[in-house]
Amino acid sequence: MNRRLSATHGVVCRLPTGDRSYFGWPTVARLDDGTLFVASSGLRNSHVCPWGKTVLQVSHDDGASWSAPRVIHDSPLDDRDAGIVALGGDRLLVSWFSTDNRYLLADPRLRARYGDEEIRSWLPTLDALTDADVRDHLGAWVMVSEDRGLTWGDPIRMGLTSPHGPIRLRNGELLYLGKPFGDLSELHDAMICAYHSRDDGRTWQPRGRVPLLPGTVAGSYHEAHVVELPDGKLLGAIRLENSRGPQGDVVAAGYIHFSTLLTESDDGGMSWTMPRSLGYGAPPHLLRHSSGVLVLTYGNRGPQPGQRAGLSWDEGRTWEWDWVIRDDGPDPDLGYPSTVELGDGSLFTVYYQRAAVGEPCSLLWSRWQLPAHSPI
Repeated sequence: MNRRLSATHGVVCRLPTGDRSYFGWPTVARLDDGTLFVASSGLRNSHVCPWGKTVLQVSHDDGASWSAPRVIHDSPLDDRDAGIVALGGDRLLVSWFSTDNRYLLADPRLRARYGDEEIRSWLPTLDALTDADVRDHLGAWVMVSEDRGLTWGDPIRMGLTSPHGPIRLRNGELLYLGKPFGDLSELHDAMICAYHSRDDGRTWQPRGRVPLLPGTVAGSYHEAHVVELPDGKLLGAIRLENSRGPQGDVVAAGYIHFSTLLTESDDGGMSWTMPRSLGYGAPPHLLRHSSGVLVLTYGNRGPQPGQRAGLSWDEGRTWEWDWVIRDDGPDPDLGYPSTVELGDGSLFTVYYQRAAVGEPCSLLWSRWQLPAHSPI
């Protein structure tokens, strides 16, 4: 059963026509003074293409209006999945990963999806790539700004990726739950694990790995996020889906394709519990509201595609799943919502979705209130 939240909706960035007008996989962060930042992979042609850039936009009025998209990182590769986290004061950290799309040209599914004309438009860019370009830019990265995103330090290759990046713990240190990324094979087949940083992301140390459910393979686990509870416990959420190989069918193993799993750590991420299923929809973003409610926002790509939320009033032990933020997506190319709490206690969720049929994907927002708790 799903329930509808009372929400208003708006636009972070919408370029309804023209090349390089697709935006996706955003993350929103809020400074202590209320300034909002959205990082995304933008100025692309499509869900897959060679031209993704890490883009930043800013709002000074609780998301009512936004600055124009500004490129803050552009490698020769496809820069994807931008995360952003406030580090305190004027400091921000942005994360992303960069991938070499030349290998996709041999995939017949790509031509079926985009057509020969679109694929041909990629060739000059992909043909210009060198092995040195790939060596220097492939992988997962972070970079830090000390001045509210105006300037950025050098990119730091840190070897772990997940769409919304790391979180800042109460002690000021960083915890990142994601997948190791050295090459594309490793990104697919590696296990979800935690990394930790004591110096604002400049150096990272690996911690523990999340165990696999019986009958599944690591290639079915992706795009994790984590939240810290008041007692120091970590709750991690993970996207689970069908994967290649003889054990890649999670449905055959008794689980839900394109669903969210929850795992816990009581020792700072050194060890993690066996995951348990929360329900259909992914990938997850976790937030603990000032009221104590846990908010997990995720995308729904099934019937009535759009953005949804799971809510927990007991620190993640039980959940009310499938609260509808909006369900008007024209097609399933949408999701990756992330959420912050505004000064008045309302929730502000940013995601990607087509604003109208036939347009490229835009960055959109929804502002909503927590519902009254009514246990089922």
